Amino acid sequence: MKSFKEQINSPKPVLVDFYAEWCGPCKMMKPILLDVAERMGDNASIIAIDVDKEEELANRFRIQSVPTLIIFKNGKQLWRHSGVITSNTLTQLLKEYE
Repeated sequence: MKSFKEQINSPKPVLVDFYAEWCGPCKMMKPILLDVAERMGDNASIIAIDVDKEEELANRFRIQSVPTLIIFKNGKQLWRHSGVITSNTLTQLLKEYE
């Protein structure tokens, strides 16, 4: 399995979902992210990071609230959002960064 660093260094956009099992809004994001993954196909990747299991990563990216979504491409952070966001908005953003 690729490391987190290898995954975000992709030439395709990578959407990282920082979430927690106990988080209500995070549960609302799950079907939205599945829809985005279906719409984007191989043109983007989506990674889910549990902040309680990956505290070091959560601290490195200063995750203060969940869900926090970050889009990376070639290892660079291009966009960041905390809270629930629509499938249409996420799909549009990922397409902009293709």
